[in-house]
Amino acid sequence: MSFTIESARSIFPDTQVADAVPATVESFNQLSAEDQLALLWFAYTEMGVTITPAAMQVVNMVFAEKTLTQIKQMPDLEQTQVMCDLVNHTDTDICRTYSSFGTNVKLGFWYQLSEWMKEGIVAPIPEGYKLSANASSVLQAIRQLEGGQQLAVLQDIVINMGYAPTVGTQKVKELVVPPKDLAPRTKVSIEGIDNFTVLSYMENMNAFDFEAAVALFAEDGALQPPFQEPIVGHESIVRYMREECYGLKLIPERGVSEPAEGGFTQIKVTGKVQTPWFSDSVGINLAWRFLLDSQGKIFFVGIDLLASPQELLNLGLVR
Repeated sequence: MSFTIESARSIFPDTQVADAVPATVESFNQLSAEDQLALLWFAYTEMGVTITPAAMQVVNMVFAEKTLTQIKQMPDLEQTQVMCDLVNHTDTDICRTYSSFGTNVKLGFWYQLSEWMKEGIVAPIPEGYKLSANASSVLQAIRQLEGGQQLAVLQDIVINMGYAPTVGTQKVKELVVPPKDLAPRTKVSIEGIDNFTVLSYMENMNAFDFEAAVALFAEDGALQPPFQEPIVGHESIVRYMREECYGLKLIPERGVSEPAEGGFTQIKVTGKVQTPWFSDSVGINLAWRFLLDSQGKIFFVGIDLLASPQELLNLGLVR
């Protein structure tokens, strides 16, 4: 048997993925534009207790500063209209610019707007505003999610706002410039795993040495982020890592390795990742599902947001 990217996606099929995340996002998308804006504001206001100021330092918000300043200087009605346009995918200059931002910049963009709304700098949600019954239900669903799952919901929500032409919107080039400084390199140990490639991948990612991490992949290898399609090829993977992974701290805990057909090896590792958006006390529960080829190169790695912390302890039972 020769693995394909599609067949590789099915390794360790019993991994308990947090399906509540896409379900919550779909419920959000069914709301009116007014309810979406209000719910987004309420969500950011509540999560503001957890979100750390350090997040805005890690995210390179310079790419959004001009647009944010433009909104800040508008009259209240125009500010509200801009936010409605973003939700409604209206074809405007601001919506097109917004679509060119990376995920973290989009998260930071709305976080800054929510802070200005609390300060009265940007048109706030009217005092005493009440969400509709449907929007209240979605907000309650978000409240019941773990911190990492809440962040995943917000990411999916803000990613799809703005206006992108059907031919595709070019990402701003500066976003894919690698960070100038690497983080201190530290050894990683994983209970049950001594595979050089997997350990090196974790260490390189924590050092933000994304070129070294991608060098561990086969030329046609793929990385599949949570709830996304696989990203194939070195150039595309390193672009994704530079844009989305800077500031993350991977904390793999335990794993299991077993042979697969055709000389391949499949390895599942569970653990946590810390993000600058939350304090160190909040760890996002993840699984990494590696498929290594006969040369020890990464043919596929799927990254899954786990449904519950219990999955971290299930390696001896779950395949």
